[in-house]
Amino acid sequence: MAGAGGGGCPAGGNDLQWCFSQVKGAIDEDVAEADIISTVEFNYSGDLLATGDKGGRVVIFQREQENKGRPHSRGEYNVYSTFQSHEPEFDYLKSLEIEEKINKIRWLPQQNAAHFLLSTNDKTIKLWKISERDKRAEGYNLKDEDGRLRDPFRITALRVPILKPMDLMVEASPRRIFANAHTYHINSISVNSDHETYLSADDLRINLWHLEITDRSFNIVDIKPVNMEELTEVITAAEFHPHQCNVFVYSSSKGTIRLCDMRSSALCDRHAKFFEEPEDPSSRSFFSEIISSISDVKFSHSGRYMMTRDYLSVKVWDLNMESRPVETHQVHEYLRSKLCSLYENDCIFDKFECCWSGSDSAIMTGSYNNFFRMFDRNTRRDVTLEASRENSKPRASLKPRKVCTGGKRKKDEISVDSLDFNKKILHTAWHPAENIIAVAATNNLYIFQDKLN
Repeated sequence: MAGAGGGGCPAGGNDLQWCFSQVKGAIDEDVAEADIISTVEFNYSGDLLATGDKGGRVVIFQREQENKGRPHSRGEYNVYSTFQSHEPEFDYLKSLEIEEKINKIRWLPQQNAAHFLLSTNDKTIKLWKISERDKRAEGYNLKDEDGRLRDPFRITALRVPILKPMDLMVEASPRRIFANAHTYHINSISVNSDHETYLSADDLRINLWHLEITDRSFNIVDIKPVNMEELTEVITAAEFHPHQCNVFVYSSSKGTIRLCDMRSSALCDRHAKFFEEPEDPSSRSFFSEIISSISDVKFSHSGRYMMTRDYLSVKVWDLNMESRPVETHQVHEYLRSKLCSLYENDCIFDKFECCWSGSDSAIMTGSYNNFFRMFDRNTRRDVTLEASRENSKPRASLKPRKVCTGGKRKKDEISVDSLDFNKKILHTAWHPAENIIAVAATNNLYIFQDKLN
C-alpha cells in the first residue's frame, strides 16, 4: 500500500516530501477552450493515466519501465494513445448543442491484453477498447502486397499468410455506445465491483447499465417531481461501493448524501441511509445553500468511509454514522469573506473533485491560484502545494504555500486578494498503490511524486 512509512503524509519535516516529476501540455498565454482538461483518471494498476478535455479528446499516458541508464526517469508517463472520443452534436428536438467535452472517464479492470475505458459527455457514454498491434499478416491469396485485389483466374496456388513484425501501433476502437438514456446532463459514471454493470447519473435520474447491452438501461433513482416548479434539489455525483455490488451513494445540491441498496427494491427512491450534517444557524447566510452543494463523492478504497467535497471543505464520513462526518477539513476557509465576489464571477459554482491516497491515509483536492490541498488523516497535518512551471526541474521539492488573510504578510505568503481565480485545480488523481499524483491545471497535466519514489 502507498506510503507505508509516511502513510501518504503530505506535510514537511520527516514526512513525505513531494517533488516535481513531469508536466504535459503547451505553455500558452491564451489557452484554447478545447484544450482545457476536464477529467483525470488512473487505471487499476496505475500504469496508465487518462485525461479527457473540452475538445472531446482522450489522451492516455503509459508509465515507462525502469531504465538503468537513466535512474531519475523512473516511472515517467509518456503519451501512449490519443483519440477523439466525442464530437459536437445537435439535438434537433430541443434545439440544443451537445458539447463534446468529456465529463468523466472510468477504467474497467483489465481482463486480457487490451484495456477498456468508459468516457462520457453530457449525453452519450462510450466503451473504448485500447489494444496494441506489433505484427501484420502478409501473403494474402486474394490481395497483392499493396492491397489491390488479384484476378481470381490468376490464382494458381494457395499461400499460407505469415505474421511479420511491425512498428507498435496502439488502436482505440469504440466497442459500445450507450445513448438516449439521459434527458439531463450526465455528471457521473461508476463501474460496479461485479465488473458487469455500471451506473450513470444526471441531475434527476440514475441509470444502471449492463456493459454488453446498449439499447436499454434500468432507471434506479428518479427524483424528478411531477411538477418541476417543486424541484428543490438535483443529483450532483454518484458512485458504486468498491466491494458491495448492491450499494451505491449519490450526493445532492442540498449537501446531503443518500446510500441506496439495490436489493431492497428495483427503484431506489427510498434510501437505506441518509447522511447530513446539521447546519449551524449562527453561520447561515445568503450563500449557505450554494456552498453546501456537494460537488464530488468518493468511497475510500477500504469501503469503510466516503469523502464529500463542497465549496469550502472536504468531509470524511463513516458509513456507520449518518449524523455527522468524522472529519472536516477546511480547504480554503479564507474565501468565506469573498463569497460575494465569487458569486458575481460565477466561481462559487465551480465543481471541485477530491481523491484518496492508495492507503486511504491522505486525501487531496484542488483550490484556486493553481493550489491544491493535502490532508493527512493520521497526523491531522495539511499542506498547500502549487502546480506551477516555475519549479519544474526534475526532482525539485514542492514548497508549501501559505495564504494570508489580513495584517502583515510574511515574505513567502500570498495575499488572498492576489489569488488568481481563473487558475483552478478541479481535477486530481492519485496512483492506486504509490505516492504519485496527477493534477490538471487548465491545459497542463502535472505529475508529482514523493522524494523516495
